[in-house]
Amino acid sequence: MCSALPTDRRSPVNAPRPPAPGPAPRKVFGRLSLPERNFVAEALRTETVGGVLLLVAAVAALIWANVPALHGSYESVSHFHLGPEALGLHLSVEHWAADGLLAVFFFVAGIELKRELVAGDLKDPRAAALPVAAALSGMAVPALVYTLTNLTGGGDVSGWAVPTATDIAFALAVLAVIGTSLPSALRAFLLTLAVVDDLFAILIIAVFFTSSIDFAALGGAAAGLVVFWLLLRSGVRGWYVYVPLALIVWALMYNSGVHATVAGVAIGLMLRCTTRDGEEQSPGERIEHVVRPFSSGVAVPLFALFSAGVTLSGSALADVFGQPETLGVVLGLVVGKTLGIFGGTWLTVRFTRASLSENLAWADVFAVASLAGIGFTVSLLIGELAFEGDAALTDEVKAAVLLGSLIAASLATVLLKLRNARYRRMCETEERDDDLDGIPDIYEQDDPAYHLRMAEIHDRKAAEHRRTAEEISRRLAQEDAAARHGLAEVPGGAGEDGDRPA
Repeated sequence: MCSALPTDRRSPVNAPRPPAPGPAPRKVFGRLSLPERNFVAEALRTETVGGVLLLVAAVAALIWANVPALHGSYESVSHFHLGPEALGLHLSVEHWAADGLLAVFFFVAGIELKRELVAGDLKDPRAAALPVAAALSGMAVPALVYTLTNLTGGGDVSGWAVPTATDIAFALAVLAVIGTSLPSALRAFLLTLAVVDDLFAILIIAVFFTSSIDFAALGGAAAGLVVFWLLLRSGVRGWYVYVPLALIVWALMYNSGVHATVAGVAIGLMLRCTTRDGEEQSPGERIEHVVRPFSSGVAVPLFALFSAGVTLSGSALADVFGQPETLGVVLGLVVGKTLGIFGGTWLTVRFTRASLSENLAWADVFAVASLAGIGFTVSLLIGELAFEGDAALTDEVKAAVLLGSLIAASLATVLLKLRNARYRRMCETEERDDDLDGIPDIYEQDDPAYHLRMAEIHDRKAAEHRRTAEEISRRLAQEDAAARHGLAEVPGGAGEDGDRPA
């Protein structure tokens, strides 16, 4: 006889209930929503083209500055001054590229940031925690690495901000050149990371690299921004209104002593990036679509052309590892950026309810973090500001930025190539569209209409296979009948001559 089982004499009403399930853990680097995926794909296409042009401009600058027969012309063009002196804008070509053209770059960055804040990943505080934490640690750790290197080596700590920036266009150009099929979730993370990175970079420039302020000019720039905002709120349209006003704001900001690129970010943040009834795109997205090609294809490459032209030699490159300032930049980009972004990501996942997507491993996050060590454009700009007045050290720091970015790109290339076969399979799954409706199948798994379409496709294919099978069976039967008929007519068989041998 079986022993009696323990019983609970409490009534079902009083019986303890299982705890209510909490929210499901959020997947880090999981599949993007379809609208976000399409937006990221469009943005990355433009950035990739711009990144390739950026690479070409950087190589052209190095050749132009290092070929003895061309070096003099590079210096002449870079230092050629133009612009109205009465307005305080009689600037060199190199200066126009850094303060003028990069304002367009930061204008686009401002629009990107606004969109992320109101309609993208940064809208949800839980989703925003990861890229913000990764970007902050990815700036703090390189700054710490640079500072420690210079404190121990007796160097100048004023360049602490040089290795803190990530160049998204250069990073995407590296991806395009090496041909890796990085999943869209990791690309989106890299893009969002760069947007947050750009925001903090411009804050660093505005706060730490403003020596003196002309409050009259700054007040005029602020008044211009207010007028800009009021015109937007009133629904006034027309580029002929906003472009001249933006130029006035930029000129006043430049003369105020605050870096002029701040004006670009401020104007970009003012644009509306949410859609209203009857709109397919918000005004911010439309303007970004128009301006981004100029920013990526003209403004940033021209800045690189007149900023990356440093004189290189074997001894100069060797000196990069012998001076604390330049060594701090290289270590900050290669070691600080990688450990900062990877560590910030890991800690965020470790201490929240988030979990890494089952399709990825931490090795993938480490590879992307190393790719973020490419700090070309903004690092060059901060290098010029940090060591202004010391032309020799400025060139050495620029060489360190180039070398550090090259090392980071090489490291990322090796790490990403090791996982590229898996990335390719993931991308094929993301892109698969068997029903040919223009929407990847992976986004339609919960749509009954998709499964009905697929059923019709499979029915047609099954009917084709049945017809093919019947045709093959008929052909085989005919061939078999013909073979038997031929055997019956072989000499020596039974025929008209009876048993007479053939």
